[in-house]
Amino acid sequence: MSDYNIGAKIKKLRLAKKLTLQSVARETGFSPALISQIENNNVSPPIATLSRIAKFFDVKIGLFFADDEEECRYEIVRAHERKTIPRVISRAGTSQGYSYESLSFHKQNKKMEPFLLSITEKAQEENTYSHDGEEFLFVMKGTAELLLDDRRIALYEGDCVYFDSALKHRLLSKDGDEVKVLAVVTR
Repeated sequence: MSDYNIGAKIKKLRLAKKLTLQSVARETGFSPALISQIENNNVSPPIATLSRIAKFFDVKIGLFFADDEEECRYEIVRAHERKTIPRVISRAGTSQGYSYESLSFHKQNKKMEPFLLSITEKAQEENTYSHDGEEFLFVMKGTAELLLDDRRIALYEGDCVYFDSALKHRLLSKDGDEVKVLAVVTR
């Protein structure tokens, strides 16, 4: 996460608006301690958490992954250039069992955000998330289980799903084995 310095970008947004940790926490629904841990790059928030923070600050989620301020009309991200966001942590401070990589971090003001999710362990919790926008998930490897509102949907290699991100959702490894998923999120 320090490669992207997401925490510093969030802190810069907060300080520019002269907001306290408590006011950001109150408005986003997260604890002040979690906001502080994110700002100090001690934990990596799930994409849904970043989405809610981006919405609160009225910025696109891509801002957190941008390397520079220069606008480009296209970008190529080589496999060796991608940077993993490790240690994704829940509101409760527990591991979510996955990491993700931004597949587009130079192009700003995008209408969609592509990520590569790697689920590497059985999650300790099955909490769900919701946020604005839509999501598209394509299972590249393994067997996933999608919690979508009150449903549990098995997704196998080659399966895909498109849904409204306002629905409570969470992607898990169905059997505890590694799962790789291409995820595209809109705001």
